[in-house]
Amino acid sequence: MPDQNDYIPIYLFLGFLEAGKTKFIQETLEDKRFNKGEKTLLLICEEGVEEYDISRMPKKNVITHVFDDKSEFTNENFTKLLQDSGAERIVVEYNGMWTMDDFFKAMPDDTTIAQVMCFIDASTFMNYNANMRSLVVDKLNTTEMVVFNRFDVKYDPNEFHKIVRGVSRRAEIVYEYTDGRVAYDDIEDPLPFDVEADEITIEDKDFALWYRDIMEEPFKYDGKTMTFKALTAKNDRFPVNTYAVGRHIMTCCVEDIQYCWLVAQDDSGNEPPNKEWITVSGRISVQKHKLYKGKGPVLFVKSIEKAEAPEQPVATFY
Repeated sequence: MPDQNDYIPIYLFLGFLEAGKTKFIQETLEDKRFNKGEKTLLLICEEGVEEYDISRMPKKNVITHVFDDKSEFTNENFTKLLQDSGAERIVVEYNGMWTMDDFFKAMPDDTTIAQVMCFIDASTFMNYNANMRSLVVDKLNTTEMVVFNRFDVKYDPNEFHKIVRGVSRRAEIVYEYTDGRVAYDDIEDPLPFDVEADEITIEDKDFALWYRDIMEEPFKYDGKTMTFKALTAKNDRFPVNTYAVGRHIMTCCVEDIQYCWLVAQDDSGNEPPNKEWITVSGRISVQKHKLYKGKGPVLFVKSIEKAEAPEQPVATFY
């Protein structure tokens, strides 16, 4: 496997039309600290009012390509552009109406994501969130930083914070006010259970929050004893004494409901039936496991009891 340094970095800028992506990328490529002469492939997946001006950049070693249609944004075309350009890095202004799955499928094999930022026009965000929630969630779920620009003093940061945190706990949130001020979100967002305790019981209503947190920061739970209600699952590919424990989770809408699970290692010989609700208790160990294709939280089962399904079987973040 190639060393991480052998991969070509991708700087990915997300957001909907007229959200400020072009302006930020232009300013970034004008910055001598970022643009030191590395050959850069700039991929433009949507064209707004603003256009790029290469003449204002300290180094002109920037090759641009516009994708006019999503059907052109393929792994084959992306790979050929990268090879033909000889680029050392890639900057992408991504189309807000295209899904992140489309992007990941098109990524050339020798590339890696170096940074993801999402730019959002605060004046239109609530409307987008109400009418195109699945696309909003799609972008927030991937980004490392959300920048709300055109943020008016009459807006309540708590409302914007709540929507972002309903999707991601790790993304930084920045508010760029219309008067020129920039504020970083520092609203405390404590988990609804004591993550410092050695033994933690997860209430049914908190399962989605906990699941996202343990998948984002598994080592936080390493060695702790967890108790929660879950639906079992197993198929022929699972190793002996191993099954899945989890819940169906809805992030934004019915169409995105997924069964989200942890590996359960149970050497008691009392393995529960498939698709049965149980209350399970066990110790978390973060380790490599074939079902994760890498490291993940493995629950070493101490006890299980048959249980009734939760009042709300599909877990949510609200």
